[in-house]
Amino acid sequence: MDIYTLRKKYLPKQEKLKNKKFKSLLNLLLETKYVYHFDWLGVPTIQFPSDLIVIQEILYKYKPDVVIETGVAHGGSLLFYSSILGLFKKSFKVVGIDIKIKNKNKKNILSSSVSKNIQLFESSSTDKNTFKKILKITKNKKVLVILDSNHSHAHVLEEMQMYSKLIKKNGYLIVMDTVIEFIKRKYNNKNRNFSIGNSPFTAVQEFLRINNKFKVDKLYENKAIISSGIGGFLKRI
Repeated sequence: MDIYTLRKKYLPKQEKLKNKKFKSLLNLLLETKYVYHFDWLGVPTIQFPSDLIVIQEILYKYKPDVVIETGVAHGGSLLFYSSILGLFKKSFKVVGIDIKIKNKNKKNILSSSVSKNIQLFESSSTDKNTFKKILKITKNKKVLVILDSNHSHAHVLEEMQMYSKLIKKNGYLIVMDTVIEFIKRKYNNKNRNFSIGNSPFTAVQEFLRINNKFKVDKLYENKAIISSGIGGFLKRI
């Protein structure tokens, strides 16, 4: 059996397993802070490794000119995108937007060997002046957007309405941490303005009700099994 036949046969089985076991496995991993244990080029990513691998597949297949990530944190994921794109593109840009980027994290990002194509904006991702700058950067470019900042319904929906305008046909708008909707409430920080019923997942559901230009592509979450973007890999159609 060649590998493509194998995938065709077993991915549906994997999807069924994911649907059956995902919530219990995810909550188990939250007990050990699993997502916090991985680095890229020495910098924490705070992403499931399985999500990074499937995003790598999208990067190679779609070959975007610009990758935008809202929510920078330590910056390891920005370095990951830049590393991957640099393997097959000479010209590209990786843009990170966060309302507050710690000096230590900024230094680690910009001192990396893969940082020359990375641009940082210290601003709210929905700031209109910042978005005007993003429009200039992305003009006539193929764009991939990954939303991973404030996870409240209202903020994510506003992000989606803004950044979806940048995505061309067959491009992706990826919404991370939709899993907030499926985890036990004890794992949601009580001081945050999001939780079950007020999450990226509910924002995605509302966005899809009012925007028929995108559909959920379950291929990548099914491949990953452990994904923070359940129902959040949106493809422009």
